[in-house]
Amino acid sequence: MGTIIFNLLAKINKVILPSYTKQGLDLAKASKFQLAIIGWRYFVTTRALSGKNHNRIYWAK
Repeated sequence: MGTIIFNLLAKINKVILPSYTKQGLDLAKASKFQLAIIGWRYFVTTRALSGKNHNRIYWAK
């Protein structure tokens, strides 16, 4: 069930949200809002591709 929702969200993101890769955005110069959009797209895309067995990144302390 979750995979279906994330697949739908990924399609909506592709249509509505801007693609900063095509625009050639430099991440060092991106605003907080642009970084939030990039993070959201990454979150949705990874879960849409991997379903329930999504990979989580754990940062070492």
